[in-house]
Amino acid sequence: MSEQTRLLTPEAEHVAYAAMMLAKGRLVAMPTETVYGLAADARNAQAVAGIYAAKGRPSFNPLIVHAPDLATAETIGIFDASARRLADAFWPGALTLVVPLRHDAGIASLVTAGLDTVAIRVPAHPVAQDLLHAFGGVVAAPSANPSGRISPTSASHVMAGLAGKLAAVLDAGPSPVGVESTIIGWQQGTPRLLRPGGIPAEAIADCLGQPLAAPIADPDRPAAPGMLSSHYAPGAPVRLNADHAKAGEFLIGFGPVAGDISLSPTGDLVEAAARLFDALHRADAAGRPIAIAPIPDHGMGRAINDRLRRAAAPR
Repeated sequence: MSEQTRLLTPEAEHVAYAAMMLAKGRLVAMPTETVYGLAADARNAQAVAGIYAAKGRPSFNPLIVHAPDLATAETIGIFDASARRLADAFWPGALTLVVPLRHDAGIASLVTAGLDTVAIRVPAHPVAQDLLHAFGGVVAAPSANPSGRISPTSASHVMAGLAGKLAAVLDAGPSPVGVESTIIGWQQGTPRLLRPGGIPAEAIADCLGQPLAAPIADPDRPAAPGMLSSHYAPGAPVRLNADHAKAGEFLIGFGPVAGDISLSPTGDLVEAAARLFDALHRADAAGRPIAIAPIPDHGMGRAINDRLRRAAAPR
C-alpha cells in the first residue's frame, strides 16, 4: 500500500513530527553520519516488520538498533570490558557492536532475526540524536533503500528507492562518512571484524590491543547486517580494478584514473568513501555497465572494497 511520504527539514517541529510518526508505528528515514537509515520503533514488532516489507529484506538478516547513548544501549545488550572500551572510544560514531541480548530488552524478535545477540550503535549525527531524544526510545534502522541495492547517502536517494513506503524523510544533506558503520562482534570469545566500515579496523585493533579476527560466516544466517555476498548492488554489472573503460562502460575513477567521475582525484580514501554510493547511483543512472578504478585496501579503503566486491558479486 502506497502512502504519501513527507520530506522534512531538521527544524525542531519537523523532528517532533518524525518522532510522532515513529511513536505511531510508522517508518521514518533519518540521516546518520554513515548513510540514511530506515527507522522504526525497535520495540514494535509490527513496525519492524514494516521495515522488512518496505525494503524487501530477508527476515533472517538482522537489523541495527540505534540508541542515543551507551547507558540506553546497556539496557538492551550486555557489554563486557572490551565492548565497553570500544563504546567509550568510538561512540557516538560509525561503530556497531554485536553483543549478547538482555533477556528483558523488550526488543522485537525480528530485530535480531531470532539471534541471542543484538547489533547496537550510537550515531553521532546531530539530527539522528535529536530524533532519538524526541522519540524517547530506540529504533531499528537498516539503510533506507531497497534490499541489496545501492545505499542512500542523501534524501533524494531515499525518495528514489522508497517513496510511498514510509511516512517521512528527514533531509539533513549528504551523509558525511558515506559508508555504513564498522561492525565488531565476539565469536568464540574473539573480537572479529564482521563488516568493515566508517571506522578503520586498524583503529579498533589498536584500541583493543589485539588484532581483529575474520568472522565465522554462515551464509544462511548472517551474524550482522551487510554480510550477504551480493549487496549494495546497482542494476548494471560492475567490473572492479579497472584502469580504463572498455567500450560502453561508465568509469568511476580514483587517484590517477580519471574516469567519467572520480571518487577522489587526489587519492583521498576518506573523500572516496563519502562519495562512493552517490557515484554508484550516478553511474547506475547512466544505464551503462560500470567499471571502477583500483582502491587501496587499507584504512577506509577496506570498507570501500568490501562494498564494491558485494556490488560486483553475481546476483
